[in-house]
Amino acid sequence: MLCAAFLGLGMSVAILGPTFQDLATNVNRNISSLSLIFVGRAFGYLGGSVIGGVLFDSMNHFLLLGVSMFATTVGLYLVPFCKTAVLLIVMMSTFGVSIGILDTGGNVLILAIWGDKGAPHMQALHFSFALGAFLAPLLAKLALGTMVSAENRTEADFNQSAFNQSSEADSETLFGIPDDMNLLWAYAVIGAYIFVVALFFFALFLKKSSKQEKTRASAQRFRRAKYHNALLCLLFLFFFFYVGAEVTYGSYVFSFATTHAGMKESEAAGLNSIFWGTFAACRGMAIFFATCLQPGTMIVLSNIGSLTSSLFLVLFNKSPVCLWIATSVYGASMATTFPSGVSWIEQYTTIHGKAAAFFVVGAALGEMAIPAVIGILQGKYPDLPVVLYTSLGSSIATAILFPVLYKLATLPLDRQRKERRKSEDQKALLSSSGLNDYEEENEEDDAEKWNEMDFEVIEMNDTMRDSVIETSRNILMEPTAEVRNHSYSNVLMFESSPVNNGNSPVNYLQETRTKGTNAL
Repeated sequence: MLCAAFLGLGMSVAILGPTFQDLATNVNRNISSLSLIFVGRAFGYLGGSVIGGVLFDSMNHFLLLGVSMFATTVGLYLVPFCKTAVLLIVMMSTFGVSIGILDTGGNVLILAIWGDKGAPHMQALHFSFALGAFLAPLLAKLALGTMVSAENRTEADFNQSAFNQSSEADSETLFGIPDDMNLLWAYAVIGAYIFVVALFFFALFLKKSSKQEKTRASAQRFRRAKYHNALLCLLFLFFFFYVGAEVTYGSYVFSFATTHAGMKESEAAGLNSIFWGTFAACRGMAIFFATCLQPGTMIVLSNIGSLTSSLFLVLFNKSPVCLWIATSVYGASMATTFPSGVSWIEQYTTIHGKAAAFFVVGAALGEMAIPAVIGILQGKYPDLPVVLYTSLGSSIATAILFPVLYKLATLPLDRQRKERRKSEDQKALLSSSGLNDYEEENEEDDAEKWNEMDFEVIEMNDTMRDSVIETSRNILMEPTAEVRNHSYSNVLMFESSPVNNGNSPVNYLQETRTKGTNAL
């Protein structure tokens, strides 16, 4: 359901580009005077990220996602009916709030359900967004394909709208049926799709399933890093540079290729397409890579790829072959950084709504600020590859920030490991000393037992000696006849006795004890 929601999110965000000039015609404005709709949507997205981060900590996740998607549906249906530029900008700002809530909420819900084991799911979520952004221009082309060419329509309609703008200002209505119904169909199809997904989220909210109980149980497990706030601030900067570089290169690579590298427009369009194509393809493959690679490993590989490719872009900015190869590598390297970064931070500290909103705002600010600054610099220094310098500078910044993030996150863990090893060594020493004491006690007990046995043997020898002497006296006092009668038997007994062998009973017992000891 989350992937289906982000597929619609990608389509709703990307549909503005190919339909921008049609919306300008619908409100009787030219493109340059209507560029504020991007600014309005960006500010709405920032506000939605903050609002979503706060509400997701206090509301049901499925309910909030369903409401935000329903609001997105309403915005998509109303945009083609806007007949004034101000109303269109306001509608785009409201639309940005709903998609900001959806974007933040999707990431938070992935972390709430799967926690630090959700790296493949996070990659699938952001791949769905890229897939939706890829499908939106195709859908717009199918819906608007029967219209006249953009160049002829723009020139005729914009001149007419500029001529009639002042005269029709008083009679303008806020809403009205669009002149071209194909524009309405393009937004209506996407709106219908998002509405269906919203109904499923409402169904999940109404159904008290076991999945919701698992979500609550996982959300209750709380893990907070020692440097939680510092990690969030550094991640804010990390996403600021990363998303800013991604949007800047994707937005300005076409103009750079035509003005600086001398490419034809068709070749420059292909260069732009290969950047976003490798970007989306690598996000799809990252779903499988995330099952066997840690998020930190994927970030390191992405940083190495983006740093290497951006360096080659700067060094060989005039070579078409290098531009094609390095651009494809750069797009693939930038694909997995954002979802891997969100999954990585969850391994060390629990990310709730407010924390997610914080670094999502950083990404949104980078998307707004860096392309705007680069556009100004590119106008002032047209002979310099400012876009490529920005890519290299952002790659260096992210390559420096991530090791700092990693060290800050693992520093308390290293201390805990050292303390644990120290305590284990102390326990081992104590156990070994206790074993020595136990062996000494056993030796003392054995010695005492042998002494007791010696005393018992001695007492037994004395008793046997007294009994033998008494027996001998009784024999001498008996009548001679009896002695004669029993002489033969006594002789036999005497011959078989130990006394006949020249040993006393005491010596015999001592020898027996000695043999028994040697046997032991």
